[in-house]
Amino acid sequence: MTIDVKVIPKAARAQIGPVRADRLLVKVTAPPEDGKANAAVCTLLAKRLGISKSAVGVVSGTVAQTKRLHARGIAVDSAQTLLLRDHDD
Repeated sequence: MTIDVKVIPKAARAQIGPVRADRLLVKVTAPPEDGKANAAVCTLLAKRLGISKSAVGVVSGTVAQTKRLHARGIAVDSAQTLLLRDHDD
């Protein structure tokens, strides 16, 4: 499945959600350099989805705040439920 996200790097704490303008807002504490923020986003989403880090990758937007990610090994309806539930990471 693909996930459209808007990434906020160097945030005070890591957080997933809410959805804004058809994109999932993802905040990470990592800086936007050397792929650190991208790796942090993939790790955070994999943790929330209960899949391995290697199952989540950036498909497009590697150097932009808006990105398209691909997650393998999880059904779309399950992923939507897990990503949109309200809780701290």
